Amino acid sequence: MKRRTIGLITTLALVILVGLFAADAQPAGKVPRIGWLRQGALAEPTLDEFRQGLRDMGYVEGQNIVIEYRFNEGKADLELFRDLAAELVRLGVDVIVTNGTPPTRAARDATQTIPIVFGGVGDPVGSGFVASLPRPGGNITGLSGQTTDLMEKSFQLLKEVVPGATRVAGLMGGPALDDPIVKPFVKSMQEAARSVGVHLHILHVPDPPNDLEDLERAFAALAHQPAEALYILTNPILDTH
Repeated sequence: MKRRTIGLITTLALVILVGLFAADAQPAGKVPRIGWLRQGALAEPTLDEFRQGLRDMGYVEGQNIVIEYRFNEGKADLELFRDLAAELVRLGVDVIVTNGTPPTRAARDATQTIPIVFGGVGDPVGSGFVASLPRPGGNITGLSGQTTDLMEKSFQLLKEVVPGATRVAGLMGGPALDDPIVKPFVKSMQEAARSVGVHLHILHVPDPPNDLEDLERAFAALAHQPAEALYILTNPILDTH
């Protein structure tokens, strides 16, 4: 995520915390607790950005705010996320911050009362997390850069850049394309491509990849695809390489 996105997520989380503490008349001196449920590891760069965002707003970890960290350490396992989300609920955190669809789904399944702030969810409406983007409802809100509407616009832009494009290769990292969490997003992406007269063939890279050969195999397959353009779905692995 870019720094601006992290800043907005930080702001959302803190607005929720302030609202909760004001509405519930929390005891003076009670330190707010944020649950950090994420894909990746403790050393991920976005964590430093999140901490800096907190500091910019006057919250310093270990002084006037506590962050409970839970990571999947690169394991694509929804059950692991569910266990971690349940653990955060038992700890009584005041808000849960997530990234991506799997941890957000796990947090939603774990609680309907603790606020959840997500980032990096491809289709929050299609995934059933929010009722709509302007009025999310429930206990979940956040930011998404790849809603169905935005995907349609991105394919329209691609057609403007390459007017004759009818076949596009999509490079996507993450869980398998037939994963129940991923399938709705893939369907939305295919529909967005068809809406502008484009056939989309998706090439998948495991997340995390077994080695760089996974990336090389994907690009080798790409070279044999009769595609006029490449559509890359943002992903930590693909962004890095």
